[in-house]
Amino acid sequence: MRTLRLRERLIDPRSPDRRPRKAAYALPTLFTAGNVFLGFYALLEVFQGAMAAIQNASTAQVHFQWAAIGIGIAVFLDGLDGRIARMTNTVSDFGREMDSLADVITFGIAPAVLAFAWGVMFIEPPLDGINLDQLRSAGYFFSFLFLLCGALRLARFNIQKNPTPKNPGRPDRKYFVGLPIPAAAATVAGVVYAFGSTPLRWWLPSVAWVALLFLLSFLMISTWRYPSFKDIDLLKPRSPLSFVLLASLIYAVWKFSQPVLLLLPAIYVSSGIFIRIGGSLRRRFRASAARRGKPTNPERRPGPERLVG
Repeated sequence: MRTLRLRERLIDPRSPDRRPRKAAYALPTLFTAGNVFLGFYALLEVFQGAMAAIQNASTAQVHFQWAAIGIGIAVFLDGLDGRIARMTNTVSDFGREMDSLADVITFGIAPAVLAFAWGVMFIEPPLDGINLDQLRSAGYFFSFLFLLCGALRLARFNIQKNPTPKNPGRPDRKYFVGLPIPAAAATVAGVVYAFGSTPLRWWLPSVAWVALLFLLSFLMISTWRYPSFKDIDLLKPRSPLSFVLLASLIYAVWKFSQPVLLLLPAIYVSSGIFIRIGGSLRRRFRASAARRGKPTNPERRPGPERLVG
């Protein structure tokens, strides 16, 4: 007897066009609802952490830590809802809009509020001529800029069908155009979690933090290429090496959670920057070789792209 795939098992036998059962559409929506809840939970933890920090209570660090953990779990759930929708053939306009609204809350508002409360709000008066009011004003602005650029990134993702990055990649792979907002939120949460979740008090790390918010905001609205990993089929058989690597990653996250959960989003954010720099260098090399009359390698020329926003 032939084994039915998951998509085939969910088909409604009474549907003439072989549409999935109505209950199947609830499965990815449940993950999206969990995403919204974790964003709401993270906001509550930030508010409680800020109130505790105002009172100089020792529990402030715990609240900020759980806010960062909530955002990190939401990033994991966000990576599942879309895959489950594609695996079950339940992709819909409603699900896409619901996912975007959830992302604005969990990966836009929650990390922006966390970024300001943890990194700027409790800076102590500096002793070396730095204007504290100006630093806090910059924190307000760049935290809002993070939220605004994230919302713009989601809006562009929804309306563009085949966006083209400035640095096209291989035609057999899928890419994001611009840094995805979950990756930006994971970076914010990873930094807060890795540095102990205790609110910053010194102005110098706070300035670096504000600069990081600006960088993440720029990358989200840029047209630089980022790997999407959407061409990876989770249902295909994997080699033993894949399971070893996955098990090693899970162990590393469990045993060394702070450095690993900071390193993973940092590598992904940096990948788009290095890809952009490498592409610019290759184009300059080809242009220089063309001016000297040397032929370039035609097999390396970019072809038509398979891209996602």
